[in-house]
Amino acid sequence: MNNFTKLGFILATLGSSIGLGHIWRFPYMTGESGGSAFVLVYIILTICIGIPILVAKMIIGNKTQKNVVGAFDELDPSEKKYWKKASIMIVGGPLILTFYAVVLGWAFYYLAIVTFGLPSDIESSKNIFNTLVSDSILASIVSFAVCMFLTAYIVSKGVKNGLEKYNFILMPLLFIIFIGLLFYSLTMPSFGEAIRFLFVFDISKINPSVVIMALSQMFFSLSIGVGTIITYSSSAKKGDNLLSSAAWVALSGIVVSLIAGIIIFTFLFNYGQEASAGPGMLFVSLPLAFEQMAYGEIISFLFFVAVLFAGITSTISILEPPVAYISDTYNISRTKASYYICIAIFIVGIFVILSLTKDFGSYLTFFKKSLFDWVDFITAAIIMPLGGLSALLFLTFIVGKKRVYKFARGFMKREVFNIWYAIVKYVAPLVIVIVLVSKFIETFFTK
Repeated sequence: MNNFTKLGFILATLGSSIGLGHIWRFPYMTGESGGSAFVLVYIILTICIGIPILVAKMIIGNKTQKNVVGAFDELDPSEKKYWKKASIMIVGGPLILTFYAVVLGWAFYYLAIVTFGLPSDIESSKNIFNTLVSDSILASIVSFAVCMFLTAYIVSKGVKNGLEKYNFILMPLLFIIFIGLLFYSLTMPSFGEAIRFLFVFDISKINPSVVIMALSQMFFSLSIGVGTIITYSSSAKKGDNLLSSAAWVALSGIVVSLIAGIIIFTFLFNYGQEASAGPGMLFVSLPLAFEQMAYGEIISFLFFVAVLFAGITSTISILEPPVAYISDTYNISRTKASYYICIAIFIVGIFVILSLTKDFGSYLTFFKKSLFDWVDFITAAIIMPLGGLSALLFLTFIVGKKRVYKFARGFMKREVFNIWYAIVKYVAPLVIVIVLVSKFIETFFTK
């Protein structure tokens, strides 16, 4: 097996977490949740809960050096090997791509087309986005196809020549572009307002809704529950310091989220846009702000390049677990596995795109939810939480404390291990159950 280098593993895992969740989802959820209160809770939860969960999943993969199914199978001490069924989490990745890559395709469309004809008023901006989603079926499908082809191509090249090589290129470029945009935002009068919105913490605004949204964002941003972390860590060198790797990934993700928030809110506030613009912030509010800037087309182009880079590093990480499993299990080449899976995702994704259109949407809407919304709900509210929960329960209740410590003692002192183990055995599962239940209540019992 070709292994990641230490830096390659960190960059690949970082690439799996840094994507639309940080650049698109984090800013709009921050805006909808009152700003600094959400930011504070998100940071605390990511450090105290997110890092321990990442370490737990890394241990499963790194200990066995196998794909998700093989990892559960090897560590399960029972004869009947029931726990390998928990590896159903790898199905979540392809499902996520059927809508995630659609949204990424919109970003590609904005990069290639809208950047060179930015809207001058809010109605024009809304019309561009609404037309793309509900009327321009061919444009959405072509943009979606481009993202899926790039994903399949990179994953087909393998660990060294694909995942590690392109993360070495894309992740530094992403940071360079973001740092450049951050310095540009420093020159704007609204920079201070954005800083206050994000970092002047008002504890009185913290409520159960903010905590639940922060928990949801943590799981989404760390790619927990779809087998990515287990698969990537299986290609890391055995015995690597997984605690430091997890810390680097989580903290770097926080930094990128905050930089994205500073840039976006500076742009929005400077041109009179609302912080609570919701999911449309990226495609409606920001293009309008770009149009009013000096060198707006250049800024827009660089911003959407960054979004595309971040998104592609995430899509390749989401595709890797099922490709690794099929390639290892059925002796199929990585190239064939990558393209076969992407073709299946593309076919389903076409129906997801059609579910948002005015001509076909009514045929692909069930119980007042479009197919797009249902796929989003099933993956985010069911598969990802259950995937994360099953991994934690398996490691702590089935593998057991003694076996886990034998592997972890190389990078965790006994005192640190005991604290970590208590978190992943009791605290983290409770947190996941809270997220799972709250998502169901929000979906089925609130208007």
